[in-house]
Amino acid sequence: MNLERSLLVLGREGLDRLASSRVIIFGVGGVGGWCAEALVRSGLGHIVLVDFDRVAESNLNRQIMATSTTIGMPKVEVLRTRLLEINPQADVVARQERFSRENPEAIDLSGYDYIIDAIDSLQDKMRLIEHASRAPGKTFSSMGAACKMDPTRVRVAEFWEVRGCPLGSALRKKMRQMEITTGKEVMCVYSDELIPNRWEEAGLTGDKLPNGSLVTVTATFGLTIASLVIKDIMNNAN
Repeated sequence: MNLERSLLVLGREGLDRLASSRVIIFGVGGVGGWCAEALVRSGLGHIVLVDFDRVAESNLNRQIMATSTTIGMPKVEVLRTRLLEINPQADVVARQERFSRENPEAIDLSGYDYIIDAIDSLQDKMRLIEHASRAPGKTFSSMGAACKMDPTRVRVAEFWEVRGCPLGSALRKKMRQMEITTGKEVMCVYSDELIPNRWEEAGLTGDKLPNGSLVTVTATFGLTIASLVIKDIMNNAN
């Protein structure tokens, strides 16, 4: 893979560190998929993709691996194929499984430099943040990227300092109730924008309705997390 343009920005030591870094991403949907691609295109050498789901037609509006030909296929396998087409020398591992709050130790996080949380389930997300914050590597987490339209309102803050994000607020409240703490800093990408869903216009009814989301925002979340990883690697290189 020709990384000349990356070399001009990152330098040789930065590229070498990126190539030797190990990243694991939980959730490769509208946020995690873009994060994974950005890291591999930038020269990341080792990445593990964890997601239990398959590509659905409803993913076409925002997920990087979702096309008319990949519907029904495991997301991690489709993304792995795509990433290896970008850089055949990259070490890309696909794990079609779900991080479970009931058994967080099932996936050993001790061997990773960076742990990225891009999953949706509040309970699973809470346990992953707790579990990851006690692992040696640095943790970055995506808060809620749905119901937003303006990518210029995407921000970065430490988990306990995130404001204006309903998901972040719900996570903090639940963790305080359960007396769950983070063992170290967890930097989060979030936005304080909140646009109401137009369920009636979409003809949707019921108790559990999906939230609307746009690729312009979900991709910005993913690319921002990738940039945090790259910047941290560069800070360690200098």
